[in-house]
Amino acid sequence: MADPLMIRCPSCGTINRLPPEKLSRGLQPVCGRCKAVLPIAGAPLTITDASFASDVEGSSLPVLLDLWAPWCGPCRMVAPVLEEIAREMAGRVRVGKLNVDENPATAARFHVQSIPTLLIFKQGQEIDRVVGAQPKTEIARRLQRALS
Repeated sequence: MADPLMIRCPSCGTINRLPPEKLSRGLQPVCGRCKAVLPIAGAPLTITDASFASDVEGSSLPVLLDLWAPWCGPCRMVAPVLEEIAREMAGRVRVGKLNVDENPATAARFHVQSIPTLLIFKQGQEIDRVVGAQPKTEIARRLQRALS
């Protein structure tokens, strides 16, 4: 039996446990507390300074975190690649995006000086860093270390 996915409700913040077998039957997951529709794998999760500890450090899955800004051209180039990775590696890797303009504390904590910066976390610890726009193959290659 596969491990359940842990998804934070975007409405109320509750962490919900989603059994993969129910998702594979096409059931639409809803929050156990507020009944809002939960975003299922396939899109990067929005991470904030406030949610970083629970969404990244507390994740049972490896996390690929994109530190970006809306005005950054290379960040916009990498975004579709990260969406593909989120869809293809759903259930094995959590992909998140943190806007550095809106969340400066996390960017400062990890000494991010250039964007896009992709941080790869395993068991809450940074294990790799990719700075600048990189092709999908390079990002996927770097993620393999977190999966092993």
